[in-house]
Amino acid sequence: MDLRELAVKVSAVVSEAGTLAYQDQMKPHDFIEDARKDRSRKRQYTTVDDRLVRFCHERINAIHPYECWEEAGSDRKPGERYWCIGRIDGAINYMRNMPEWTVTVSLFEVDEDGTNVPILGVVHAPVQGLTYMAAKGYGAIRIRSTALGEKREKIMPSTTATLRESVVSFGMSYFPDESKRALNTAAALAGKPADIKRVGPVSMDLCKVADGTYDAYFEPSLHSWDVPGVSAGAVILREAQGRLERWDGSDIVWGASNDVVASNGPIMDELRPYLR
Repeated sequence: MDLRELAVKVSAVVSEAGTLAYQDQMKPHDFIEDARKDRSRKRQYTTVDDRLVRFCHERINAIHPYECWEEAGSDRKPGERYWCIGRIDGAINYMRNMPEWTVTVSLFEVDEDGTNVPILGVVHAPVQGLTYMAAKGYGAIRIRSTALGEKREKIMPSTTATLRESVVSFGMSYFPDESKRALNTAAALAGKPADIKRVGPVSMDLCKVADGTYDAYFEPSLHSWDVPGVSAGAVILREAQGRLERWDGSDIVWGASNDVVASNGPIMDELRPYLR
């Protein structure tokens, strides 16, 4: 099974998982009772997360039983692959009955240098009727569910070359110091782009740079628990010919804390001086 076929099969599982999570979101609930704290990671997650991850694990392992991100040890050999199945990306949005949340899955491969490289990504936003998928070497596509039926299309970033004409999105952390960095950067940019958005989650922000909705996206201090959403979005962005890097221009280090910036490419020279 090649990567493109594998991406299609995984996308069907992710879509089904998203439908189940959407059904749970539509049930009457108290968002305070639905929120829990992962003490080891210091992040909120929902009561649906465990069921969602277990469902995806079982179905995806039936397609191809690679190890999962959490199970794979540090001694990984070149050529090995493993799944990275995320909890709901945009947990607060989900708990508050907002539509901007996603279900994500990526596949990593260890290259000849022992570096972990995401090579397949699926990002599904059930409420918005959007699915993005990509596999290394095959490009990226967006699937939209509309009143006129399902529409599949190849995606690519915008060609906007200046901040003045751009739409830029940013993300914020749960932690005060990290949030201040994001807000200070947005404040420094104020009045330069045509608009600055703050919606999230990170996986969807990356996809919206990939399809040209946004010209750039930045967020400081993305953590190890953000890997599922970022890695899935990274494959889609890169296969669409967008750019993803750290604020200093270096490569993303998976599993570490990263100050992330995604862009269409041409806008980066003007944007980079604000990323400090």
